Amino acid sequence: MTVKTVGLDLAKDVFQVHGISETGRKVFNKKIKRAKLLAFFETLPRCLIGMEACGSSHHWGRELRKLGHDVRLMSAAYVKPYVKRGKTDAADAEVICEALRRPSLSRSAPAD
Repeated sequence: MTVKTVGLDLAKDVFQVHGISETGRKVFNKKIKRAKLLAFFETLPRCLIGMEACGSSHHWGRELRKLGHDVRLMSAAYVKPYVKRGKTDAADAEVICEALRRPSLSRSAPAD
Protein backbone atom coordinates (compact mmCIF):
# COMPACT_ATOMS: atom_id res chain seq x y z
CA MET A 1 0.00 0.00 0.00
CA THR A 2 1.22 3.49 -0.81
CA VAL A 3 1.13 6.19 1.83
CA LYS A 4 -0.76 9.31 0.72
CA THR A 5 -1.27 11.22 3.98
CA VAL A 6 0.86 11.40 7.14
CA GLY A 7 0.04 12.95 10.50
CA LEU A 8 3.16 13.96 12.41
CA ASP A 9 3.04 14.70 16.14
CA LEU A 10 6.16 16.64 17.07
CA ALA A 11 7.94 16.24 20.40
CA LYS A 12 11.39 16.80 21.85
CA ASP A 13 13.10 13.51 21.00
CA VAL A 14 10.58 10.91 19.81
CA PHE A 15 8.01 11.80 17.16
CA GLN A 16 4.85 9.86 16.33
CA VAL A 17 3.91 9.32 12.68
CA HIS A 18 0.61 7.97 11.38
CA GLY A 19 0.31 7.18 7.69
CA ILE A 20 -2.76 6.24 5.66
CA SER A 21 -3.40 5.15 2.10
CA GLU A 22 -5.58 6.94 -0.43
CA THR A 23 -8.56 4.88 0.75
CA GLY A 24 -7.98 5.84 4.39
CA ARG A 25 -6.55 2.51 5.53
CA LYS A 26 -3.80 2.73 8.16
CA VAL A 27 -0.38 1.88 6.75
CA PHE A 28 1.70 2.64 9.86
CA ASN A 29 1.56 4.31 13.26
CA LYS A 30 4.95 4.33 14.91
CA LYS A 31 7.50 6.26 16.92
CA ILE A 32 10.60 7.68 15.28
CA LYS A 33 13.56 9.31 16.98
CA ARG A 34 14.47 12.85 15.96
CA ALA A 35 17.79 11.77 14.42
CA LYS A 36 16.02 9.30 12.08
CA LEU A 37 13.01 11.41 11.07
CA LEU A 38 14.36 12.80 7.79
CA ALA A 39 15.78 9.42 6.77
CA PHE A 40 12.33 7.91 7.32
CA PHE A 41 10.61 10.51 5.15
CA GLU A 42 13.26 10.12 2.43
CA THR A 43 12.04 6.53 1.96
CA LEU A 44 8.39 7.56 1.50
CA PRO A 45 6.92 8.62 -1.84
CA ARG A 46 5.78 12.24 -2.00
CA CYS A 47 2.79 12.65 0.26
CA LEU A 48 0.74 15.15 2.24
CA ILE A 49 2.12 15.69 5.75
CA GLY A 50 0.24 17.52 8.49
CA MET A 51 1.54 18.94 11.76
CA GLU A 52 0.14 21.14 14.49
CA ALA A 53 1.66 24.60 14.25
CA CYS A 54 4.26 25.13 16.97
CA GLY A 55 7.76 26.49 17.38
CA SER A 56 9.54 23.59 15.68
CA SER A 57 6.89 22.80 13.05
CA HIS A 58 8.20 25.51 10.71
CA HIS A 59 11.70 24.02 10.79
CA TRP A 60 10.44 20.49 10.13
CA GLY A 61 8.09 21.76 7.45
CA ARG A 62 10.97 23.34 5.54
CA GLU A 63 13.06 20.18 5.83
CA LEU A 64 10.21 17.93 4.64
CA ARG A 65 9.43 20.27 1.73
CA LYS A 66 13.05 19.93 0.61
CA LEU A 67 12.33 16.20 0.26
CA GLY A 68 9.41 16.98 -2.03
CA HIS A 69 6.53 16.47 0.38
CA ASP A 70 3.47 18.73 0.63
CA VAL A 71 3.44 20.01 4.22
CA ARG A 72 0.49 21.67 5.95
CA LEU A 73 0.57 23.29 9.36
CA MET A 74 -2.68 23.64 11.24
CA SER A 75 -3.86 25.23 14.41
CA ALA A 76 -4.45 22.91 17.35
CA ALA A 77 -7.99 24.32 17.43
CA TYR A 78 -8.67 22.58 14.10
CA VAL A 79 -7.27 19.26 15.30
CA LYS A 80 -8.98 19.12 18.71
CA PRO A 81 -12.52 18.28 17.44
CA TYR A 82 -11.21 15.03 15.92
CA VAL A 83 -9.82 13.63 19.20
CA LYS A 84 -11.75 10.44 20.01
CA ARG A 85 -9.95 9.20 23.10
CA GLY A 86 -7.30 10.18 25.62
CA LYS A 87 -4.48 12.50 24.64
CA THR A 88 -1.48 10.45 23.52
CA ASP A 89 1.11 11.07 20.85
CA ALA A 90 -0.28 8.21 18.74
CA ALA A 91 -3.83 9.55 19.01
CA ASP A 92 -2.66 13.06 18.13
CA ALA A 93 -0.83 11.85 15.01
CA GLU A 94 -3.94 9.92 13.94
CA VAL A 95 -6.30 12.87 14.34
CA ILE A 96 -3.90 15.22 12.53
CA CYS A 97 -4.04 12.77 9.64
CA GLU A 98 -7.85 12.65 9.83
CA ALA A 99 -8.15 16.43 9.93
CA LEU A 100 -6.00 16.72 6.79
CA ARG A 101 -8.48 14.64 4.81
CA ARG A 102 -11.32 17.11 5.41
CA PRO A 103 -11.84 19.40 2.42
CA SER A 104 -13.09 22.27 4.58
CA LEU A 105 -9.87 22.47 6.61
CA SER A 106 -8.33 25.91 6.36
CA ARG A 107 -4.62 26.47 6.92
CA SER A 108 -5.18 29.64 8.90
CA ALA A 109 -6.04 29.91 12.56
CA PRO A 110 -9.66 30.63 13.45
CA ALA A 111 -10.53 34.21 14.30
CA ASP A 112 -11.43 34.69 17.95
